Amino acid sequence: QVQLVESGGGLVQPGDSLRLSCVFSDRTFSNYRMAWFRQAPGKERDVVAAISGSGLTTYYASSVKGRFTLSRDNSKNTVYLQMNSLKPEDTAVYYCAADAASHFSVSGEEYDYWGQGTQVTVSS
Repeated sequence: QVQLVESGGGLVQPGDSLRLSCVFSDRTFSNYRMAWFRQAPGKERDVVAAISGSGLTTYYASSVKGRFTLSRDNSKNTVYLQMNSLKPEDTAVYYCAADAASHFSVSGEEYDYWGQGTQVTVSS
């Protein structure tokens, strides 16, 4: 059974940075595409960024492009979301997701495994 454990959320000020981590429980990590989604109160869950199993291709939502960087270390079974220049509108619960396919997907419906979520709050 695949498990995802997120960490790194917190309360920061506008302009600050955070790095979220998501540890994957199985050694077949490189066979899984990964993504981060977020959900703000009263809003739908949206994709933030996605990455292929190899890590060679990535996708970023237009709202985070140029500020966030998604990467993965297949030797550590971990995916990272580096978030810079954070804005109040980035406030949400962030979820890590995994699916047994190689090419990335931006649809939450295609991901079979989800973490418990980590809260990111950007406020002055």
